[in-house]
Amino acid sequence: MEQKGPFSATVVIVGSGLSGLATAACLADRHIDAVILERDDTFAPLWRYRTYDRLHLHLPKKYCELPLLPHPPSAPNFLPVADFIRYLETYSAAFGLERLLRLHRRVDSAEFDTAAGRWRIAAVNLDSGEAEEYEALFLVVATGENDEPVVPTDIPGLDRFEGKAIHSCRFRSGKEYEGLDVLVVGSGNSGMEIACDLSHSGARASIVVRSPLHIVTKEIYSFALVLLRVLPMSLVDSVILFLCYLWFGNTSKYGLHRPSKGPLYLKENTPIYPVVDVGTYAKIKSGDIKVIPSVLDIEGKNVVFENGKQQRFDVIILATGYKSNVKRWLKGDAYLIGEDGMAKQMYPNHWKGRNGLYCSGLIRKGIYGSTADAINIADDISLDVQSRIKDKGEVQNRGKKLKQKKIRRRKGGAGLPFAHISDGGSPSAAASYLAPADGYRDSDIEIEIEIAIEIERATSETYRWSPKFRPHVTIAEGAPVV
Repeated sequence: MEQKGPFSATVVIVGSGLSGLATAACLADRHIDAVILERDDTFAPLWRYRTYDRLHLHLPKKYCELPLLPHPPSAPNFLPVADFIRYLETYSAAFGLERLLRLHRRVDSAEFDTAAGRWRIAAVNLDSGEAEEYEALFLVVATGENDEPVVPTDIPGLDRFEGKAIHSCRFRSGKEYEGLDVLVVGSGNSGMEIACDLSHSGARASIVVRSPLHIVTKEIYSFALVLLRVLPMSLVDSVILFLCYLWFGNTSKYGLHRPSKGPLYLKENTPIYPVVDVGTYAKIKSGDIKVIPSVLDIEGKNVVFENGKQQRFDVIILATGYKSNVKRWLKGDAYLIGEDGMAKQMYPNHWKGRNGLYCSGLIRKGIYGSTADAINIADDISLDVQSRIKDKGEVQNRGKKLKQKKIRRRKGGAGLPFAHISDGGSPSAAASYLAPADGYRDSDIEIEIEIAIEIERATSETYRWSPKFRPHVTIAEGAPVV
């Protein structure tokens, strides 16, 4: 397959979800060029294609805004998904992010080229089928934790189910299932809200609850985030549990057992989030939504449960979450990203790796965490770029002094090697090569060293790069290499 490129940028961002958009906006605000590679046909595809109609954000709007653009005062405190998507469209337009997007690009590999001091990213244009190569000084992994739907393999007979089985990413509205018996597998936020929507819409909903969970209200959870500013997490968890008991009573009576650890502790240290109640609990108490144990087997349309009971269902909705695919294409990194595709290092030092590698939104802290990551990453890259520009000036001055330096020897000729400092690579390597050039003054070897400083203003109608100096040393045959 013929490969196009390499296309160069200071920063390549993989993923155009909230983390990718926030990082790109912060870089644009600092006048640093970037390219965003996105597999889907639009930015923020999770919010556009994988959310259900009745969804409202579970946290107040002040915790759900991206850097540099707050929500307007007139916006509701808990935003409906349609309003949030409009906010993202406004955000993209405000910072000119659509011109940075390369849509329908599947990233197959990304690896750091030590010799060149750059990241090499191999991608495929899914529209044309053409292979493309991108190169960048910095690589930001912003694919998020919801990259690919998880279809469980531990439900016996699921592949033989004679009804309709879908992942929750394909669920839009309970109205489509009016009058049907629907089983929701998965009791996280998506599963609980889908079950509630189904019941509201006239479906007969049941939900499989296999693990303990914390159920909270929006108000209690929002209050807890305020308390976290002044109180330790363990104490705030105790406050949450006390308030939840006052509000919900003993949830165990209805099959909803609470974990032994507090909700904030679990969110911080595991993939388990508290379930924000949107009316599901009242329907469980009234019997409109049935809570059932694990599935033992599926025969035709009949689902057999661990308690020996069985029930016929028309539809099974798998609210079983998502997984990251980062480790499939990110090569050579054993420091920043763990095997689960999430940040390997502990908060708050989780976002920065080695060789210009960063991750945004991979620490399970929601939109608020993506915002903090984006600001940190943009600040760090900005400082790095500034230091490179400073190094460039030092190397340029040194080069002018040494230009056309010629040393002769007493016996015969030895060729004409060159050191060329140009676009790409490491300024420190250039300086280290120039420094020992004076050592040839008394050498027996005749050598001519020509230092050519070249700073290119790369322009492209496609990418509109800002001029950036990226020094690189290429040594001709016979020249000394440091």
